[in-house]
Amino acid sequence: MPDSLAFLSEDAVRLAIVLALSLLVGFEREEQKLENGAYRFGGVRTFPLIGLTGFALALLGGDVLPAAGLLVVGALMFLSYRHKLSASSAAGVTTEISGLTIYVVGALVCRGYIWVSAALVIVSLLLLELKSALESLTRKVPAIEISTLAKFLLLAVVILPIVPNQGYTQFDLNPFKVVVAVVAVCGVSYASYVLEKLDQGRSGIFLSALLGGAYSSTVTTIVLSKRCREDKRAELYAGSILAASGVMYARILILLAFFNLSLAGAVAVPFAVLAVAAVGAGWWWSTRGKASPKKEHASVLPRNPLQLEAAVVFAIVLTVVVILTQLVATHMGKGGTYAFAAVMGVSDVDPFILGLTQTAGKVTPLQVASASVIIAAASNNVMKGIYALVFAKERGGRLAMSALVALALLGLVPLFLL
Repeated sequence: MPDSLAFLSEDAVRLAIVLALSLLVGFEREEQKLENGAYRFGGVRTFPLIGLTGFALALLGGDVLPAAGLLVVGALMFLSYRHKLSASSAAGVTTEISGLTIYVVGALVCRGYIWVSAALVIVSLLLLELKSALESLTRKVPAIEISTLAKFLLLAVVILPIVPNQGYTQFDLNPFKVVVAVVAVCGVSYASYVLEKLDQGRSGIFLSALLGGAYSSTVTTIVLSKRCREDKRAELYAGSILAASGVMYARILILLAFFNLSLAGAVAVPFAVLAVAAVGAGWWWSTRGKASPKKEHASVLPRNPLQLEAAVVFAIVLTVVVILTQLVATHMGKGGTYAFAAVMGVSDVDPFILGLTQTAGKVTPLQVASASVIIAAASNNVMKGIYALVFAKERGGRLAMSALVALALLGLVPLFLL
């Protein structure tokens, strides 16, 4: 206990904590009662009394008295809710649950669980104050999205901890690392997906391109290229496509750092420079053409990236790529690894790069692995340039192609520094 509070007993300090925490909820409920005017249980006096009751009964010792008190408070909350239902069938039970929570908080503080108690009150206040935002979010999020997120949490929280964390076969295939890689890639993609869904395209083409680049710069390039053919704002779309590829470098760096710090460190500076340069140049270029309309909907993410079917396919592809990477490194050497990197960059760089995180410094020398990551990213940029030329056509396609090829050539410069 701090010296300034030495004259106070430990129980006095805890009593003050209970009073402070319950007053916070009481003030929030009192404010809601004044705004709505309808009947609402409790307020700035009632909630502190409930918290103090929980504290006092827990202080008396044992488990029987606190449990009996919880039953009594619960019965009072039930009567309050029945009274509200008699006035309105749409009455909520939030205030009554808050009363029960404060009673439990009083008992928890008495038993010394101060951090837990503070966390309960803070989270409760957030949930109470964010009522409108949360209810609005439930209307925006389809049921299928919630179901998909639940499946992902099943994979990440329930299945992942029980997956064997050891190598199998001569290729040292580790199921745990494969599942972690799937969770990491899906998690990064899902974060960008959620941000764009919340934005709903209100911030324009360029921001959507940035968010899409964190999901998949290839998909973003194809979607924006198709729109460029209809919109005719070549500079806006070419700059946005370039920026999305800049975000790709940041995404790769984050994934590398998560699985292999040595490999991430080897490419950290050039990839950070490439990311900033591409995003900055893309933003500047996107502002050179015709002005954007005031209202434009620019969502580029096609579907929820947490689809379990896609996760299973990614896990299979990653396992195959890990095996192929080791075979190529063993039997074809450095030149074969570089060629394989260029080929993998044409399709999807994530499985190849995550495969390298498992072999770098072991089967594949760190310098060779770093160069392979650089080659795969550059190859991917060239392929996206081809996509842009095919789907956007005309001037927009040529501009995007030129920008991405230039980024690919610039991205190869670090090879001479390794």
